[in-house]
Amino acid sequence: MAHFSGKVLALAGGVGGAKLALGLSRILSPDQLTIVVNTGDDETFHGLHVSPDLDTMLYTLAGLSNPETGWGLAGESFRVLEMLNRYGADTWFNLGDMDMATHIRRTQLLREGATLSEVTAELCLKLGVQHRIIPMSDDSVRTFIGTDQGELAMQDYFVRLRCEPTVASVSYMGAEDARPSEGFSHALEEADLVALCPSNPLLSTGPILVLPTVREELARKRSGRLRVAVSPIIGGAAVRGPAARIMTDLGHDATSLGVAKMYQDICDTFVIDEQDAKEAPAIAGLGVKPVTAPTIMNTEEDKVALARIILELGGGFQHDE
Repeated sequence: MAHFSGKVLALAGGVGGAKLALGLSRILSPDQLTIVVNTGDDETFHGLHVSPDLDTMLYTLAGLSNPETGWGLAGESFRVLEMLNRYGADTWFNLGDMDMATHIRRTQLLREGATLSEVTAELCLKLGVQHRIIPMSDDSVRTFIGTDQGELAMQDYFVRLRCEPTVASVSYMGAEDARPSEGFSHALEEADLVALCPSNPLLSTGPILVLPTVREELARKRSGRLRVAVSPIIGGAAVRGPAARIMTDLGHDATSLGVAKMYQDICDTFVIDEQDAKEAPAIAGLGVKPVTAPTIMNTEEDKVALARIILELGGGFQHDE
């Protein structure tokens, strides 16, 4: 039997990030793993503070997520949304009845003066999630997409318009004045291994990395700390979501190499899928070590296997006699 010694910080957003975080949580103890999650997607719907990426992570680690979508809750119903629709409310953002309870409770606690970090910790406690899930910031940061249909909030682009507009820019409103959450800063200081999960580099990890001091700290090579990224692009396409299309719209190569170029200053090792093995030499040319492995995570076994590969790169596995 083997176990990993050391502390791991995972930077994540979206379903891909939640999948790898689940794999890491199956190997690492709660005091070894901190998962910092994008909040640039946060939005207000029906007067409620909705944190889609935090909730995807929460439900995934709680074992409650919808296995067909990767987001939302299994066995969900939508009676509240149906009634809101009868009242003439905009209901294009799909909020289920049980999911709505999460947003009600979050909004209540925020209005009572709790920080988003404190609220997230409380929700994790109540759902039995022991590993730390931490918002990237307790300050408001909002991702906006400049498109051929105007400037759009993230959820308008992603959900309401189904990623159809052509993208001209991505910006993070409020990021300059925001601070990394206290838990994020602490985990970044302590981490022996930082894992950039296979999340959209512009919409998921982008808001995290643009926070003041974060990219600078990650770019600083530190003895004993390994920085590993996993490509969200496989065979020239995103496993899910609009990452490849947005990268192309903005002039990036929609390839693993294209993502590696975006991360090369903050990454020692870049994990690519076996389908993209031909890109390894070019990635090595960036000064980043390429590692080829199966990165598609359809089953829990897939998630754990990829997490184990990442941890082995850190050299922190100890084998019991």
